[in-house]
Amino acid sequence: MFHVVFVEPRIPPNTGNAIRMVAATGAHLHLVEPLGFTMTDAQLRRAGLDYHDLATVSVHPSLDELWTQVLPARVFAFTAHGTTVYTDIGYRAGDVLVFGPEPTGLAPDVLAHPHVTDLVRIPMLAGRRSLNLSNSAAVAVYEAWRQLGFAGA
Repeated sequence: MFHVVFVEPRIPPNTGNAIRMVAATGAHLHLVEPLGFTMTDAQLRRAGLDYHDLATVSVHPSLDELWTQVLPARVFAFTAHGTTVYTDIGYRAGDVLVFGPEPTGLAPDVLAHPHVTDLVRIPMLAGRRSLNLSNSAAVAVYEAWRQLGFAGA
């Protein structure tokens, strides 16, 4: 399926929501430390409901360690500064969808990383800064999964 990466997530309910989303879609959630919470955080558990056992979640101590687990693959970094609209990509199984922490987004060094295939954006009305992290990930994963005919559903 797809790899969804949250780099240094800070808000437990967003990650809990993402756990539910990957459980529902078959995607693999990767969390890159440092995390702004523990994996036993009550808000994380509450947002994830009873989906934790149905989700594939990995925690990585660094971005370099993540790369060893997901490459070779295409890596799409989601940012409000991206030039490619998320629906203009022809997604493939195994693609890596990377999202940054709330509220700053991905750091410039991540956006410029040589493993990043493209900078991708989700359109919004002018004057809006960003979407919620878990909502952004869900929008992207469901579009990618739709393109693959909702394989496995």
